[in-house]
Amino acid sequence: MSLRHFKYLTAASILVLAGCSSPSPISEPEERMAYPESAQGSQVDTYHGVQVADPYRWLEDMDSPEVKAWVAAQNSLTLPHLADLSSREMLKERLTTLWNYERLSTPFRIADHYFYYRNDGLQNQSVLYVTDSLSNPARVLIDPNNFSTDGTVSLSRTYISPEANYIVYGVSDGGSDWVEFRVRDVRTGESLDDHITGTKFTNVSWLPDESAFYYSRYPEGEDGQADDQQTVQIFKHTLGQEQSADELVYKIDHERPINPYPQVASNGRYLLANLSEGFRANGIHVLSLMDDNAEWQPLFDEWDARYSLIEADGNMFYFYTTNNAPNGRVIGVDINRPQPEHWEEIIAEKTETLDSVSYVGGQFFASYLKDAQSVVEIYSAHGKHIKQLELPEIGSVSGFTGDSDHLETFFRLTSFTQPGAVYHYDIANDEIKLHQQTRVNADLESYITEQVFYQSKDGTEVPMFIVRHKGSVLDGENPVLLYGYGGFNVSLTPGFSVGRMVWLEQGGILAVPNLRGGGEYGDAWHQAGTKLNKQNVFDDFIAAAEYLVAENYSSPEKIAIQGGSNGGLLVAAAITQRPELFGAALPAVGVLDMLRYHTPSANARAWSSDYGLSENAEEFEALYAYSPIHNTEAGVCYPPTLITTGDHDDRVVPWHSYKFAAVLQRDQGCAAPVMLRVETRAGHGAGTPTWMAIEQIADQWAFLIEHLDMASENAVSQDAE
Repeated sequence: MSLRHFKYLTAASILVLAGCSSPSPISEPEERMAYPESAQGSQVDTYHGVQVADPYRWLEDMDSPEVKAWVAAQNSLTLPHLADLSSREMLKERLTTLWNYERLSTPFRIADHYFYYRNDGLQNQSVLYVTDSLSNPARVLIDPNNFSTDGTVSLSRTYISPEANYIVYGVSDGGSDWVEFRVRDVRTGESLDDHITGTKFTNVSWLPDESAFYYSRYPEGEDGQADDQQTVQIFKHTLGQEQSADELVYKIDHERPINPYPQVASNGRYLLANLSEGFRANGIHVLSLMDDNAEWQPLFDEWDARYSLIEADGNMFYFYTTNNAPNGRVIGVDINRPQPEHWEEIIAEKTETLDSVSYVGGQFFASYLKDAQSVVEIYSAHGKHIKQLELPEIGSVSGFTGDSDHLETFFRLTSFTQPGAVYHYDIANDEIKLHQQTRVNADLESYITEQVFYQSKDGTEVPMFIVRHKGSVLDGENPVLLYGYGGFNVSLTPGFSVGRMVWLEQGGILAVPNLRGGGEYGDAWHQAGTKLNKQNVFDDFIAAAEYLVAENYSSPEKIAIQGGSNGGLLVAAAITQRPELFGAALPAVGVLDMLRYHTPSANARAWSSDYGLSENAEEFEALYAYSPIHNTEAGVCYPPTLITTGDHDDRVVPWHSYKFAAVLQRDQGCAAPVMLRVETRAGHGAGTPTWMAIEQIADQWAFLIEHLDMASENAVSQDAE
């Protein structure tokens, strides 16, 4: 396989570091920290004839007094230690200063109204505004800063009715995935009495006449509360009625953990049930809303690919799909003749990955990923290629929302050093104009972004973005933050982060590889990092670190690794497999017990499309081989590690982090600290208030500066030009 190297500014040769060494126990460990006592139980489980000890099973009982006391003891060790780090206050001050800039979202138009979010800088939550013209002053529609005094109750998502008369908005308390929906009159700003509970990940889909909407919720358990061990059911809610009177319109009748979610076709004539079971394939059933006696009919029921409705025109439905197209394509399906032999290909599969597609003003806007960077192509309603949209610069593009009859749309362009430029696109006249430029009080012009390609363990070529100061010298001494994810078809594309900018200002380098398991190169790239192939993701990440060493960007003792959720698993697996390769680690809200990750809820079980299940003998073997809490070794010197989680995280439950902290503290063979930071009033990350985000990042960067031995003279000027 050929090796490429592309830089925006300069080019350099590539040296691939082959081979790897296994961790060696430390014969004479230095004095370890005095960690809180973690009692070991006698729990042993048998998987396919293999006995597996689980001595910290008791930490899964998160409401028990014992676990609460243990968490308090961990925080009592960690929080004072972080607070005393010499750089923390400086970092907090700089983060606060840099964060204090106006941020406006990409506007989106519903009917004749425009909506957008705005944050004046240090507001804990962004405020939703509405106006009938972007040239007129907007008024506040929902200000989530009024939901709570500490900013931890957030506006999770919104669904505006077709004529923009009403809005359904979700409220999340303390970062929880549980969402309560309420309704507000857009015209008056007054709240209605409607109140929906028992939901987590559901969308809301309105009827065209705005009299009712559909949503999915969990059935009640024996205790009368919503039971997320079961699958959701679709209900119809009529405005003004109690939730108890909502009509059940669709449920799953078999034992497979399939969750249905509603979507009213844009023409208002059909209701779709999008059936979700994992992340590679889905099903879709359809119900005519024009016939009171109609029954649900399967539209896509083979579970052979992903299908997503883009637009409906009469009986013709336009879908994004990976069917016979791992990189994605667009097909037209006649609802009366839905068999594959009658499908019409509208936009054929390309070499690049079709990342998203929308239909606005009679045109398809297809956003592709070419080596994890955005390219936008425009097609007619019949699939004729019109043009490639000329973007002002290289980066990540989002937006292109609107109705089929709107002759305008908006899109945002961002990159690692571009905080966000919003553009207005006049469809009728094919004109792009800058609508709003975000400005940050930092010297962004002093940083460059490179894209390199390196070889993984099996020879696969993997791209990686590297962001650094123009004046940095590649002498092997630079501190590097290596961030990764590698799962669930998620693509890591260039994007701006205040926290990362402060890291760069301290003389650090940022490296973001596009690991297998992501969606950067389509379904094949995703599948190459799932189930029995999951080790490829860790190999790609390890090879990224080796490349950074070989090319003199850094050295092992100067490389910190960071990732959250599935990325937390990545970081934890990397340090258990190659502890000598990293100088510090920041695993956040990680999935860390791979044999039991699926037990808390039906939603967690859906992750099996990426991970597999310990109930399957072959998949158990693969999971057991890399599961972080099962692969620490007593006496090994693991790098300084700050494990973070939130006590309200009901997606990746915090006992994953608790158990990993316990085993890593138990087995740590040297003085490098292993610390657990548990945020109260926080969940998986969504809705985190600004003050809390600043505190968390200040802790993390201070931890890295301390343990990567970053000299203060490496910090670059913070004055904006």
